[in-house]
Amino acid sequence: MDTILRKALRKPTAADTVYIIKSLPILDKLPLTDDEKEYAKRIHREKKNLVSINRYKNRIFVIFGDFAGSKGKRMEDFRKQGDAVQQIANSEKIERIVVYPFDATPEETLAVCEGILLGNYRFLKYRNEKEKKKHTLEQVDVYDDRITEEELEELRIITEAVYNTRDFVNEPVSYLTAPVFAGEIEKLFKGTGAKVEVFNKRKIESLKMGGLLAVNKGSVDPPTFTVIEWKPKRAKNKKPIVFVGKGVVYDTGGLSLKPSNFMDTMKSDMAGAAAVAGALYAIAKAELPFYVVGLIPATDNRPDGNAYTPGDIITMHDGTTVEVLNTDAEGRLILADALSYAKHYKPRVVVDIATLTGAAARAIGPQAIVGMKAKAESYFTQIKKSGDRVHERIVEFPFWDEYKEQLKSKVADLKNIGGVEAGAITAGKFLEHFTDYPYIHLDIAAPAFLEKRDGYRGEGGTGVGVRLFYDFVKSFNNKSD
Repeated sequence: MDTILRKALRKPTAADTVYIIKSLPILDKLPLTDDEKEYAKRIHREKKNLVSINRYKNRIFVIFGDFAGSKGKRMEDFRKQGDAVQQIANSEKIERIVVYPFDATPEETLAVCEGILLGNYRFLKYRNEKEKKKHTLEQVDVYDDRITEEELEELRIITEAVYNTRDFVNEPVSYLTAPVFAGEIEKLFKGTGAKVEVFNKRKIESLKMGGLLAVNKGSVDPPTFTVIEWKPKRAKNKKPIVFVGKGVVYDTGGLSLKPSNFMDTMKSDMAGAAAVAGALYAIAKAELPFYVVGLIPATDNRPDGNAYTPGDIITMHDGTTVEVLNTDAEGRLILADALSYAKHYKPRVVVDIATLTGAAARAIGPQAIVGMKAKAESYFTQIKKSGDRVHERIVEFPFWDEYKEQLKSKVADLKNIGGVEAGAITAGKFLEHFTDYPYIHLDIAAPAFLEKRDGYRGEGGTGVGVRLFYDFVKSFNNKSD
């Protein structure tokens, strides 16, 4: 993680300081001059909850926390204010700030810090040194004896996991091929106590993963299938929670070629796989007491001379035959093999996450995740609550069997696309065919990659799914279903 987070040992005096207060009367108790207090009151009367005071030698930020709405909404507002602080800090070349919750709960303070840290992310690997130097904020200190070192460490771990996930998503395929991606995951997990195994092409062929192999036929790079297993000695669950992530490291659409303006951001088509890797990293690093498995099928999808074609019939890992009608509906093919493979674990619940359909993106935009469930009522309730807590909200779509009618083929067991309507749902129904366990499908096509900055989610890869999965596992109700 690029930004240092630590406890402040003494009350800030001349430091660049962020005060958090809950109401206007508390302002009079802050170590501000009368003019500064009057200025803060005037800004607050303009319905602004962040006041920035330039003392020239240092800068003072005052966050007013008198937000309305649910707890989840209030925590999100605190994150947004934290992000606004870091933007000003970087614009003013500030290197270190101290967060002082003069009148705020530890949870609210940590939300402000989370917004600062997540908003402070930049993908600078390919930028020149001059551009890199524009990003100055390096350290966040927290002055609050109520916040434990364990709580700060957890926030460090989650932030680092999101940073790593964003890095994966932002890397171009000129570097991050499927084999390189698998290798980077192996490096990430060294020393965590989690077990990582990468299946090569020969192993994938022996497992008869026909979906992954078909999509890979147009690539010069071999496919990979990465298994991440976190199994602590005293795990609370005997049957694992399994996360499955779509790992299409670049998607041209194959022979069903995308228009160039729809191809520009397709390095992000592995955001689901990156989220699974990031979430498992955070879970293992924090030593959460649950047995969790991550499955990542990975390849690129290109239109080479031997690429799979519309009209092909492929045989999947579980023996299902699939008629390919659109090679740009490739994500569901590689996910289907992974979902079928997940049966080996006799899982408690399986959650897949994928940049799967434009239909999901068009339906709700980047504000939320499209979700569906089968035989997983209570688990879905749990993950929706997690989504509300971390503000990676889930909108449930219907999952009725009538939608599966669109997937009937005249020459195979299934076809890989439905009709022109309900594309996000028919994609989910295709995947459901390969499951026999409690199953949740999450489509992150819209929120996974943003072309315009959106608060602490940033620009480019957002890392959506990492905080969601971490919270879901941490708060997992092992007695459900």
